[in-house]
Amino acid sequence: MSDAPRPRNVPPSVTACPDGPLLVRGDVELVDDRGEPLPRRRATLALCRCGASAIKPFCDGTHRAIGFRTP
Repeated sequence: MSDAPRPRNVPPSVTACPDGPLLVRGDVELVDDRGEPLPRRRATLALCRCGASAIKPFCDGTHRAIGFRTP
């Protein structure tokens, strides 16, 4: 799967989904703990908030299986 280009000229936004991931949209670069860019395969990134995803930092839907709840 090739990397999708970052959406240009789209204002960045982060949406916290109730009981789910953070959705990141727009012209945002995601980097790892060493400052290296992470590949972007979709225009919208879903980032894990529950801590149980097998593909961190991305969401894999595990929050549903473990009953993750946000305040």
